[in-house]
Amino acid sequence: QVQLVESGGGLVQAGGSLRLSCKASGTIFDIRSMGWYRQGPGKQRELVATIHSGGPINYADSVKGRFTISRDNTKNTVYLQMTSLKPEDTAVYYCNADCQVAVSTGLLEWHEYWGQGTQVTVSS
Repeated sequence: QVQLVESGGGLVQAGGSLRLSCKASGTIFDIRSMGWYRQGPGKQRELVATIHSGGPINYADSVKGRFTISRDNTKNTVYLQMTSLKPEDTAVYYCNADCQVAVSTGLLEWHEYWGQGTQVTVSS
């Protein structure tokens, strides 16, 4: 059983900064990609940033230059440093990871997992 636990959300004024963390725990053999998604009020969930094993990083255009995603493979943890926050960044932020796990047959399979979400609120 894999669990993703996020932390670091909260209330911040526009222009401020926050750092989100997400740790994957459980019997994980490998993690291919980790990332952050968000869902604002009345909106669909959207990609914020992803980081793949070996390096490729993708950002949504709306956060480029303001947010930085990083990853500590020794800790199975992904971070999202958010700066110059805007009210439109207000959302529930979800961690996502593509993990290799052992299934009941003993084989290794890749499965996608989600965290429970952490609220980020940016006041104007």
